[in-house]
Amino acid sequence: VPAVVLGSALLRRPAALGAAATRCAPARDSHGPPRQGHGSSKAASLHWTGERAVSVLLLGLLPAAYLCPGPAVDYSLAAALTLHGHWGLGQVITDYVHGDTPIKVANTGLYILSALTFAGLCHFNYQDVGICKAVAMLWSL
Repeated sequence: VPAVVLGSALLRRPAALGAAATRCAPARDSHGPPRQGHGSSKAASLHWTGERAVSVLLLGLLPAAYLCPGPAVDYSLAAALTLHGHWGLGQVITDYVHGDTPIKVANTGLYILSALTFAGLCHFNYQDVGICKAVAMLWSL
């Protein structure tokens, strides 16, 4: 097969596949203007920046928990881990839960779970040894 024929066939194929994919399942417009009640692109950008900031904060808190454990690091870990998990599970809900009522139920459950997680971690930090010491005790086994 000559390279010219093969090259032109390869150039046409992605367009044909793209058209077929559009006919089968119309894609959501995630990059277009925000729909009514769905926030703005600036809010989405700030949320993305916040997620990255919490991830970087966690990267710093993990060595801090090992090097200088204490109440400040324990409560910072409780807040950062809860927020990180809340945003992660929120993305799972966004991706896999469809329909107005199921989304509202799932988001309500997520907020309850996140509040209970944060309250439980704070209780553990206040009433017991704390997150840092608990992990150190697990590592010493």
